[in-house]
Amino acid sequence: MAETIGYDEMVRMLRGAAEKVTTQHEMLSKLDAAIGDGDHGTAMRRAMVCLVKAVADNRSRDLASVLNDVGWAILSAGGGSTGPLFGTFFMGMGEAAAERATLDAAALAEAFEAALAAVRKQTKAEPGDKTMIDALVPAVEGLRAAVEEGLDPAEALERAADAAQQGAASTKDMLARFGKAKNLGRRTLGTPDPGATSVSLIFRGFADGLAAGGT
Repeated sequence: MAETIGYDEMVRMLRGAAEKVTTQHEMLSKLDAAIGDGDHGTAMRRAMVCLVKAVADNRSRDLASVLNDVGWAILSAGGGSTGPLFGTFFMGMGEAAAERATLDAAALAEAFEAALAAVRKQTKAEPGDKTMIDALVPAVEGLRAAVEEGLDPAEALERAADAAQQGAASTKDMLARFGKAKNLGRRTLGTPDPGATSVSLIFRGFADGLAAGGT
């Protein structure tokens, strides 16, 4: 497995994320219908369409460029908080990847940490509040821990995807403290957060997309 993430590998990761979210958008909307407006899946599908187009239109073969293009495209897609938060995520990655032709495992962890930091500037949500943060924080921490153990990027992304999935699942037993869902009180118990679930799908798509490139 490759020890570094270059432009081609990042494109596979991005397309993998888009495919994973797009195929599950109806499920995301069902989750949102239980505790929100029911449009999260539609917003995420629209964001992923923008992602795919931004990747297809990018001719730079530059990591920062393609990530920033994706971020701006999602940011412009609308969809309530979905566009700003997920767009900011990819733009944070892009800023961290500036002037890098490739990302080794440590640099990949730095890029995701920058993405998390960028998102946290946009929201006051903390772990336990039943938001995307509940999947994003463990994903990034899991990836960093994997890197510290000496795992390669593909293995680290697998670890991150597993952590994101566990984080998203944990929101099922949380009370929502943000958005319209917070007004539902205990009615939000029993339903995983749609945003956290989207983060889980994105990281699973990252891992699967990178692995699809072979050994």
